[in-house]
Amino acid sequence: MKSVEIYTSPLCGFCHAAKRLLKQKGVEFTEYNVAINPAKRQEMMGRANGRHTVPQIFVGEDHVGGCDDLFDLEQNGKLDAMLAA
Repeated sequence: MKSVEIYTSPLCGFCHAAKRLLKQKGVEFTEYNVAINPAKRQEMMGRANGRHTVPQIFVGEDHVGGCDDLFDLEQNGKLDAMLAA
């Protein structure tokens, strides 16, 4: 399975929903809290082509986008294939 990284902030409902979906699928992920780490926010914006909202989700080197993008992949049956090694 590819590595998954998610940039979040603690009070973000969309962040919690995205993490919940990943956990339900048994996906381990690395979480970066941009609220307490400004350097990670800058890193996120660089990797996400300037997007500054959270969550921003990456599978391997691929930028998935935010929570809605993650759920769209799941609903269209594409998330499992993306996660596969």
